[in-house]
Amino acid sequence: MAKTSVISEGDATKVSELKKELRFLVKAILEEEKDNEFISNSTKLCCIDVIDKAKEVLSCLKEVKIKKTTSLRVGDDHNDCSLSCPPEFRCPLSKQLMRDPVVISTGKTYDRPFIQKWLKAGHIICPLTQQVLSHSLLTPNYLVREMISQWCQTRGIKYLDPVTSINEDGSTETDRDRFVSLLDEMSKSMPEQKSAAKELRLLTKRTPSFRGLFGESSDYIPQLLKPLTQKRGLSRSRNNETVDPNLQEDLITTLLNISIHDSNKKLVAETPMVIPLLIDGLISGTPASRSNSAAALFTLSALDSNKILIGKSGAIKPLISLLDEGHPLAMKDAASAIFNLCIVQENKARAVHEGLVSVILKKIKNGVNVDELLAILAMLSTNQRAIQELTELGAVPTFLGIIREDSCARIRENCIAILYTICINDRTKLRDMREEERVHGTLSHLAQDGTSRAKRKANGILEKLNRSFNITHT
Repeated sequence: MAKTSVISEGDATKVSELKKELRFLVKAILEEEKDNEFISNSTKLCCIDVIDKAKEVLSCLKEVKIKKTTSLRVGDDHNDCSLSCPPEFRCPLSKQLMRDPVVISTGKTYDRPFIQKWLKAGHIICPLTQQVLSHSLLTPNYLVREMISQWCQTRGIKYLDPVTSINEDGSTETDRDRFVSLLDEMSKSMPEQKSAAKELRLLTKRTPSFRGLFGESSDYIPQLLKPLTQKRGLSRSRNNETVDPNLQEDLITTLLNISIHDSNKKLVAETPMVIPLLIDGLISGTPASRSNSAAALFTLSALDSNKILIGKSGAIKPLISLLDEGHPLAMKDAASAIFNLCIVQENKARAVHEGLVSVILKKIKNGVNVDELLAILAMLSTNQRAIQELTELGAVPTFLGIIREDSCARIRENCIAILYTICINDRTKLRDMREEERVHGTLSHLAQDGTSRAKRKANGILEKLNRSFNITHT
């Protein structure tokens, strides 16, 4: 009987024919078993050939199934492949066959998406060696990649091309190449710098993966800001050298976009030229640059370590200036940044020293951003000098008027909290409180219908008024 040839991969017609032939052979074997006692020895030998033939057909069918399975992409069936691949081809983090092997600073190789995820989670050590990483740059391991490719090829496995592979953060190698190309253009002529800056601004706004790319190397942000750092250096030696305002705006906005990515905040703030350039943007940028510089400082100040760094840099004074005279939208960004920074005690002292109290009180009297600014004053009320300034600037009647006329529970709560601190530090202000209570009953009303905190503060002042009254009459 002729030997059955090996069926080519994916040939559905051949598979169908094999199954049809197998059914015929199995039927013949079963029929032979029924009549076994009546058939001759020659017929029995023929039946043995039929069984051999059936085994051969089964073998061919098995081969087709195996080829069909291994022809799948590694990305679709990588778990099965990983079980049988050499250990050195598996990522130490995922335990799967590596698609895009890269080397980190300790010399260990990982699959790019998984080591990126590790780094973006805030880890600064090598998962295998536990050594502190000297940098977060990922270098392609072409040797290991070629070895994996050859291993897959000999087993009929289609290995995923790194150009089309998608990283954990959604970026592709094509994205990465474009990213590096745009950063390179920051060292070229002004038109190329402006074009690249505008594109990076749009990409980092629309595509989170582009924000993440900046966190992969400490060299990327300095490359981005090279046009501004060059001009900043020149402007100190030549007064006629100025930064192109549109280029400055695009780069500052890109910094803002990058800072939104949580794992970038520390890297961005600790890059030496970033905060000085944001301060330049606050002082001399376009309205959008000033607003976005404040917004970037607000975003970066989410980390406590960055709050201290920004406070020491001298950024608080230009933020206060922006709050005082900026565009309404820029004022909100400045107020948000100042609020975050003043959570740290040492920044409260800096802000008060730079004149924040008088600027805020002026804005509140004019009805500008009352809610946000009162929240800042309530935070500053733990600073002795801030309370003294509020007293000297006649803040008590202003806050009492707001409690009497405003319906916002949070605004009224912050006002009474500040007034309570003023009364503790300056008992002479109790006279104003007593007169307000006598004429309007403001404190009593708040003690009844305010928030729980507002009630406590209002009752605290009322108790002081009663004690003061009793002492006076005694």
